[in-house]
Amino acid sequence: MQQENARTIRPLGLSGLALSLSLVLAMSAAPAAAQTAAAAPASAATQSAEYRLGSGDVMRVTVYQNPDLTLETRVSENGLVSYPLLGNIKVGGLSVTQAENLISEGLKKGNFVKNPQTTIVVLQVKGNQASVLGNVNRPGRYPIETADMRLTDLIATAGGVASTGAEVLVVSGKRNGQPYRVEIDLPAIFAPGGSANDIFIQHGDVVWVDRAPMVYIYGEVQRPGPMKLERGMTVMQSLATGGGITLRGTEKGIRVNRKDSEGKVETLQLPMDAPLKDGDVVYVKESLF
Repeated sequence: MQQENARTIRPLGLSGLALSLSLVLAMSAAPAAAQTAAAAPASAATQSAEYRLGSGDVMRVTVYQNPDLTLETRVSENGLVSYPLLGNIKVGGLSVTQAENLISEGLKKGNFVKNPQTTIVVLQVKGNQASVLGNVNRPGRYPIETADMRLTDLIATAGGVASTGAEVLVVSGKRNGQPYRVEIDLPAIFAPGGSANDIFIQHGDVVWVDRAPMVYIYGEVQRPGPMKLERGMTVMQSLATGGGITLRGTEKGIRVNRKDSEGKVETLQLPMDAPLKDGDVVYVKESLF
């Protein structure tokens, strides 16, 4: 069944921030849609080129101009698939491209196909998992349901970022066998042109959601206590979030305690439009009159 040469065919202000994060939370409320997506093949255009096959994955193998070699198969627990003419092949742990090359080499060395052009499409992902830790609503380890699963998909599966969670996430794992670590600004993904930051998730990835930066207000305010430091939050905005100054308080008595680079606390008298920093303590004194 030796064949002739074949051509290669391979297959944001505070309000904007709240809206962005709400979109991630809303994604977790659509399990039916996620199941539908999991059942559909991941196209060659969207499928991560570095995706590594794992046990339980279902894939379709095609060889150009050789329809008799088309096969849909599931990767065994040992990472094996049984392929016509070649028998059992170890594909577990290989990238899609590596598995394609492995089959092509086997067909060529066995003189079954002269210049085989092999394509693998992952139909369903079962063997791979990723973890979401830290300040999310449901931390834990989750299966990667599709070969083109992205960061926002995984965060939604974990119930979204908790109210105490930071907006910048850390993703660590391996890419091409090398340690990989990247910080992702979650709200920026939803900004125009930001979708490129919604990275593909791969087996073994760990997403860490740190505690959000905090500020503390006390003294003559309606609701003293800790609060999440939103981006660009000013002294005035923190007081407004705390319900405002009481009748006994005074703007002239506002002080901000801030640690310097050496850990020493400085007491500052800042204008109302001055931005706050993580760990700042805003104190409102009682009016003397």
